[in-house]
Amino acid sequence: MINPALLNKFISVCERAAYGASKYIGKNDKKSADQAAVDEMRSELNKIEMNGKVVIGEGEMDEAPMLFIGEKIGSGTGDDLEIAVDPLEGTNFVAKNLPNAISVLSVASRGSLLSAPDTYMEKIAVGSGLPSGLIDLDNSVEKNIKLLADAKNKKINQITACILKRPRHDKIISILNSLNVKINFIQDGDVTGVISVTDKNSPIDIYLGVGGGPEGVLAASALSCLGGQMQTRLVLDNDDEINRAKKLGINDLSKKYNIEDMVRGDVIFCATGVTDGEMLKGIKDKGDSFEASSYVLHKNPKVSKKVTNLIKKWISTRF
Repeated sequence: MINPALLNKFISVCERAAYGASKYIGKNDKKSADQAAVDEMRSELNKIEMNGKVVIGEGEMDEAPMLFIGEKIGSGTGDDLEIAVDPLEGTNFVAKNLPNAISVLSVASRGSLLSAPDTYMEKIAVGSGLPSGLIDLDNSVEKNIKLLADAKNKKINQITACILKRPRHDKIISILNSLNVKINFIQDGDVTGVISVTDKNSPIDIYLGVGGGPEGVLAASALSCLGGQMQTRLVLDNDDEINRAKKLGINDLSKKYNIEDMVRGDVIFCATGVTDGEMLKGIKDKGDSFEASSYVLHKNPKVSKKVTNLIKKWISTRF
């Protein structure tokens, strides 16, 4: 079990990362926005009393100067924890001042999170309160939609699916259209897309499609706390991606992962809004302070809440 006293510290990590990125909203500079989020997140993580290790980060050691996979973070004393981070999900959203950019992380005990390579991943997810094992990646789209409609006592044309707007999804979109299923397209950032299936105020019934592997583990961390269902499978398109997966200890390259395969035991999930979105408000500048809104989950004890904090700015040498 993760020490509940650490929860507010991890909220601060996401708040500072979101604030760093927010300075570049609408400035068409996604690289600087991402770097600012990385810098702030790493600085805050290293203040926490823990023996931490990044298992999902900005890339491998040779391609990311900070928050790379395998990087040691924290004070070096305290609990052995592993961290999955995406300091800025939605770099384009920040650059173009579009909604739904977030800073996000999940935390678990050592050996509990799937070390997913930075490759594509097939995903399908539904909310809680449904029969176990309802959905399966090996089912046809039609079958998964029919099973879901039956389980929710809905007509097929009353189902709403969420999917990334990408050419690779044209076939799935065509099938959904033929079924007269409603589609909620998202442009980027599928962590919030997956989580939306658990939100009783959201119209989304199912998430499906291919997105990033690291984002899949982050979303699974949230659903592990919220009680939804999710199944994933890595998409490895070339020898380089296969070798990267094997380097992380993944030998069954066609394995289907359920939530419990990606996240074992206790987990903390935290996301802070950078730009306004459906799930969270973005950073609001208040002069010598900033306001940050976060969505926080802790599996044990059961914590699920949205918090808004007013935080004093610090003077950074970067700006």
